[in-house]
Amino acid sequence: MTRTYDEVAVGEELPPLEIPVTRTLIVATALASRDYQDVHHDPELARARGSKDVFMNILTSNGLVDRYVTGWAGPAAAVRSIRIRLGAPNHPGDTMVLTGTVTAKSEGSEVVEIAVRGTNSLGAHVTGSVTVRLPKEAGAR
Repeated sequence: MTRTYDEVAVGEELPPLEIPVTRTLIVATALASRDYQDVHHDPELARARGSKDVFMNILTSNGLVDRYVTGWAGPAAAVRSIRIRLGAPNHPGDTMVLTGTVTAKSEGSEVVEIAVRGTNSLGAHVTGSVTVRLPKEAGAR
């Protein structure tokens, strides 16, 4: 379903998205994004560097935030920007829950700003905002 600019309201909450954080997700997405740092695939070296286990990289978190917003907005949406900060690490065996709220609309440009937060058992993993352009009417691009 494609969301249109006119049907979105400031204050609207996006439905939460639960993402199981598996070792496979962490390792595969680090490798897919060409992030070969050992803390994303080698548990022993991650522990030697002070972490309790391997942890998710920022490119994966960024991609999951994009997936979350575009899953809500629909295929006609165009992401304009993603600005995020990382907090608590995502370790294997945890679940990250993404939530979001529409915080602003820009008349004339059909751009919507969404505050996004991803939490796990340790606290906030990712916080930030996404701006996305929505079609003015259904069927438009």
